[in-house]
Amino acid sequence: MRAVLSTGSNMEDSRAHLAAVVRAFEPHLIRASSIYATAPWGGVDQPDFLNQALLIDVPLTPHELLNTCQQLEREANRVRDVRWGPRTLDVDIVHIDGYTADDPELTVPHPRAHQREFVLRPWLEIDPDAQLNGQPVREILHNLEPQGVRQLPAEASDPADPTQSEARP
Repeated sequence: MRAVLSTGSNMEDSRAHLAAVVRAFEPHLIRASSIYATAPWGGVDQPDFLNQALLIDVPLTPHELLNTCQQLEREANRVRDVRWGPRTLDVDIVHIDGYTADDPELTVPHPRAHQREFVLRPWLEIDPDAQLNGQPVREILHNLEPQGVRQLPAEASDPADPTQSEARP
């Protein structure tokens, strides 16, 4: 099953939290985007987020993938106190090829992906032909008001950083 994940963190060592997700999916990783800095969404006063998108191909069902994402959040000590508040790690399923769901546990595609530059910009980087609800992600992103998402330079000091992975065959 081919899927797009959006990861985010704005607590503790955010790069390390994102790298842990990349490592967890390493055997199934097609491509990881650059890391982007993003102003917080939802009006809660907090530090900027670091965000990244992953394109993966996993031998899991959608609900098994959801469980894996939630387990990674628990391992990072994610606390869900404040909606859109600060977090050690957020791992969202944005899109699954050929699959849609709208149930209490899982909604795919992500219901607010089309509104969020921090989701669309990294996704477009790793999949230039991406489509969301039958519309090219490139067009959706072009029609959004800029939200201050900034691509960060790769950390030159750590060439083994799995968040800097290149496309794989």
